[in-house]
Amino acid sequence: MKQVNSTFKAFRVEEADGSYNCSIKDMAFSPLEQDEIRVKVHYSSLNYKDALSASGNKGVTRNFPHTPGIDAVGIIKESTDPKWNIGDQVIVTSYDLGMNTDGGFAEYIQVPSAWAVKLPEQLSMKDAMIYGTAGLTAGMSVKRLIELVKPEDGNIVVSGATGGVGGLSISILSKLGYNVVAVTGKASEKDFLLNLGAKEILLREEIENMANKPLLKPQFAGGIDTVGGVILENIIKTTHPMGAITCCGNVASPKLELTVFPFILRGITLVGIDSQNSKMKDRTKVWEKLAHAWKPEQLEHTAHEVTLEDVNQNIQLMLKGQLKGRTIVNLKA
Repeated sequence: MKQVNSTFKAFRVEEADGSYNCSIKDMAFSPLEQDEIRVKVHYSSLNYKDALSASGNKGVTRNFPHTPGIDAVGIIKESTDPKWNIGDQVIVTSYDLGMNTDGGFAEYIQVPSAWAVKLPEQLSMKDAMIYGTAGLTAGMSVKRLIELVKPEDGNIVVSGATGGVGGLSISILSKLGYNVVAVTGKASEKDFLLNLGAKEILLREEIENMANKPLLKPQFAGGIDTVGGVILENIIKTTHPMGAITCCGNVASPKLELTVFPFILRGITLVGIDSQNSKMKDRTKVWEKLAHAWKPEQLEHTAHEVTLEDVNQNIQLMLKGQLKGRTIVNLKA
């Protein structure tokens, strides 16, 4: 199918003499390879990994120029895979999208067809991107946690609570009947977190400054950690016997300084979450849950909407830790 337009707009990051500059460029379409799809993007979303890519972090994106955006949702306009039809509505998240494959901060994406998930009927495109990779990660974290810990077992602690994964985890767990303790470094966001469904607020310094002992007094039945480092260490040390914690991030630190005591004396389970490379059957199940049974009533209140022209400004705010909730990018125009 021939494109109506010969070019499309994309947010491009270009490298020049060690500096990285961002601007909106007109891009030419490329021919589709076998088993690829071209998607007209309606919405994308801003993630920390996108901010790193836009800053020239070679651990995320090796080669520039590049278009970030690890999330996208839209309508298939071309397909060389018979499993997908023109007009199908699809979600594309993670894999290599927005890392070394041009991503969702563009009017069109061209990706392997195996990366696409059919948009659930109960889910709007906008809601799909309020979730995005953060929602998929939160959903996978919740899925694993509730297999091991029940609401009656006690409080669940969630770190990085004002971030995308943390905030969505709080909302989902609250809907499922769990009592959630939110950990944040932003005391000013107490009302925001309570509105998401948190029952208690724990300031970051309170958990960071706990005694440096192999085990601490049990406080939580389980947890979802999004930051790593000493916060994850102390969540593990303060979890009840036979409790469970999921971990999915390392913005605080990738290192853990622990003994094995929480694991062999309390039977704690630590579950790693890797949504980027998760199996398609698991992705599909989680998206169906997010579309219906787990969908928070206040989902739209966790996000604010920007245009492609606003992306760079919001990347700078994210890098300074000045964003909360989810930032979605409207590309429908």
